[in-house]
Amino acid sequence: MLETVLDPPCARFGSNNVWVGPKARMFGDELNGRRNRIKSAVQHVIAELEAELRSTPNKVSRAMASGMASWS
Repeated sequence: MLETVLDPPCARFGSNNVWVGPKARMFGDELNGRRNRIKSAVQHVIAELEAELRSTPNKVSRAMASGMASWS
């Protein structure tokens, strides 16, 4: 899942078995920041999609469906 794509690298990196030192801490902070931004963005996209789906009627008439073909 995209939301958790950086979890394994962050966990490995946070174990201090990968790279240590000031530059490593800076990189780790950046990696964790990116992970948090990805999670937030994915949650936002999912919420937007769910809201759009909730606002879409379950059924439409044949005429309405035919008219939707010109939307793309």
